[in-house]
Amino acid sequence: MDGEIRILVVDDHALVRGAITDWLEREPGLKVVASAASADEAIEQALRWHPDVILMDIDMPGLVSFGAARHLASLRPESRLIFLSGFTNERYIEQALEVRAQGYLTKTEPPETLVAAIRRVADGGTYYSEEIRTRIVTDEHGAKLAAPSRSRTSLLTARELEMLRYIAQGLSKKQIAHLLHVSIKTVDRHTANLMAKLEIHDRVELARFAIREGLVEA
Repeated sequence: MDGEIRILVVDDHALVRGAITDWLEREPGLKVVASAASADEAIEQALRWHPDVILMDIDMPGLVSFGAARHLASLRPESRLIFLSGFTNERYIEQALEVRAQGYLTKTEPPETLVAAIRRVADGGTYYSEEIRTRIVTDEHGAKLAAPSRSRTSLLTARELEMLRYIAQGLSKKQIAHLLHVSIKTVDRHTANLMAKLEIHDRVELARFAIREGLVEA
């Protein structure tokens, strides 16, 4: 793209945000216009600063990043999205593709790769780390996992996956309802559905399952 690339950096760790910002600010043509510590804040900052590229961590407290990505796609479709994460499990990759993220980088990538990814995505392309790229295929309908997920999480809808992560984080029904802007009754319905699908009927066991599946950190 022509002109300066405006970037929003989203990560719940201040040191990570600072390190990424410092590196990107040294690159000609790149400008970090804002940073955010959560997906909720990312939505606010994106609407305020109109970034060309949003660089977002996946595993953060509060609103699930994939839910925020769907919301941003409707409110700010001009902004391009790159997920940057230490997680590479199949469900994360699948969800990133479902919300049509233009990039997915692992946190083991060198800064030079991050810069290259931002430039390519800002120019209308896509960029995936090699570890991600070898696990997806692209056709006329877009990108998808090369092999269907064998995890039981593949039985869950995107909303049910969000619910599972919030439960694993120890959030109450009221807190989840507030995050998602839904009623507690709706939270109960989604929770009952995911419990039935996973055949797990205890919140503690649900949390353990989510940790084993790599959906939240232990």
